Amino acid sequence: MSYSTLSESEQEHLLDKLDVFKVQGRDKRGRNVLLIIGKRFPARTVSCEVLKKHLEEKIYPKLGEKPFSVVYLHTDVQRSENFPGISVLRSIYDAIPMNVKNNLEAVYFLHPGLHARLFLATFGRLFFNGGLYSKLKYVSRLEFLWDHVRRLEIKVPEFVHDHDEELEYRPVMDYGLESDHPRVYTEPPLMDPISVYSMRCIA
Repeated sequence: MSYSTLSESEQEHLLDKLDVFKVQGRDKRGRNVLLIIGKRFPARTVSCEVLKKHLEEKIYPKLGEKPFSVVYLHTDVQRSENFPGISVLRSIYDAIPMNVKNNLEAVYFLHPGLHARLFLATFGRLFFNGGLYSKLKYVSRLEFLWDHVRRLEIKVPEFVHDHDEELEYRPVMDYGLESDHPRVYTEPPLMDPISVYSMRCIA
């Protein structure tokens, strides 16, 4: 089903029902947390304009005028189902009010896949402004997320816990909290930018 088969009100209701975006809890610095559950985002069902309206009317007002952080759960995200496309992401980012951008102080990216790392390492500075990209932190395990976010105030879906347990049997995965941007200039790229872009996938 594509979003063209749903009315705008039906798309809005779907976003509310799936609870993709919600302001919930605080981090260890007392900042509000915007929790984003990537797996729940219906990229093939909700239009860019409806998503913008949802954020403007129901999410941004809850953030207020105070600093906040984002916890993005990338666990089990599938390109075919959850990735809206590069142009849509850019359009959403450009539509974020300047005060919201300025108040965003940290983005914790949980369970990043290889393609997500490659995409952001290659295009992060171009796709987002340098200030936002520098706030991005990869978190490979839930236990390290709790070093920065108040655990009892954030409700994480069960499938995220399940994936985290699976990582115990995958020692090649990175662990802990790290920032990707310092090593872009010190390590040789895994593939050229054109090859990365051709994947058109961050899952």
